[in-house]
Amino acid sequence: MRRISCIDLFCGVGGLTHGFVKEGLPVTAGIDLDPACKFPFEANNGATFVQKDVSKVTVSEIKQLFGRSDATVLAGCAPCQPFSTYAQRYAGSNHSGKWDLLYEFGRLAKGALPDVVTMENVPSVERHTVFRDFVKTLKKLGYHVWYGIVDSSQYGVPQQRLRMVLLASQHGDISLIPPTSRSPKTVRQAIGKLAPLKAGESHLKDSLHIAASLSETNLQRIRVSRPGGTWREWPDHLIADCHRAESGRTFPAVYGRMEWDKPAPTMTTQCYGFGNGRFGHPEQDRAISLREAAILQSFPKSYAFVPKGAEVQFRTLGRLIGNAVPVNLGRAIARSINTHLESVSFA
Repeated sequence: MRRISCIDLFCGVGGLTHGFVKEGLPVTAGIDLDPACKFPFEANNGATFVQKDVSKVTVSEIKQLFGRSDATVLAGCAPCQPFSTYAQRYAGSNHSGKWDLLYEFGRLAKGALPDVVTMENVPSVERHTVFRDFVKTLKKLGYHVWYGIVDSSQYGVPQQRLRMVLLASQHGDISLIPPTSRSPKTVRQAIGKLAPLKAGESHLKDSLHIAASLSETNLQRIRVSRPGGTWREWPDHLIADCHRAESGRTFPAVYGRMEWDKPAPTMTTQCYGFGNGRFGHPEQDRAISLREAAILQSFPKSYAFVPKGAEVQFRTLGRLIGNAVPVNLGRAIARSINTHLESVSFA
């Protein structure tokens, strides 16, 4: 049996790591600057959480965390905010702020020379110099590099989520496995059996199954909203002033309900808010709960995000859940790595 050791950079709450663990790909450690990630990462994955800025991590630390292994995997999803469509103001400055984090990933790959490197990010990262430089760095080091934009719903994620996935190996060609789902998993299949809630209510046995409260106006709005519909169908007195303006007419998906028999929209860091996208429950007069958001990211229903009895903070957990790599996409990446490593010989 080969001893494989993986390190997850920018590990967050452990979406990618949990996918690896589920596929039998051992993760030694996850590294992230956010202390809120420590409990969920360690409680669900049996791996060590290192709270540290990746830019301050040394190559020797990475090698020490890998330990004595036959094969090593360096994985990570550098924070994607700089590459999103909402942050194109950064486009002229590839070396400012969070843009540098992908260069730090490249620095650690260059120094540690793992057998396999994998990265997940938003599709638009492909257009930026920092990504092209990352690929060039790997190729100069002798890695065989594959990358492509994949639809997460084709890999068992009940969500419309396009992502850039990169795989690179020192031992030959590598690529993502073909889609594993013949038909996308739907919202009904994912969350249809969860206990009903009212806006502002939480479940007695699951503190994460909690729905944000709604103002009286937003309660009226969601009551007249149909699954898949838009605010353009509301009575005139319920339409927000910002949507009456020309600049607001191009955002029909906000204040929308999900549809039972389709995948969910992309989960964002504000997916718990009815007014932040199509995050209204298909049937109940509320936004989806934090637990429902996590399940739509393909986390198991039992995934613990906070210690028992701890306060549940919407803003913090919404950010952590929305930023996570979907677990089932992580499983597909892990299966691809396992298949590849099983097919190659090591000197």
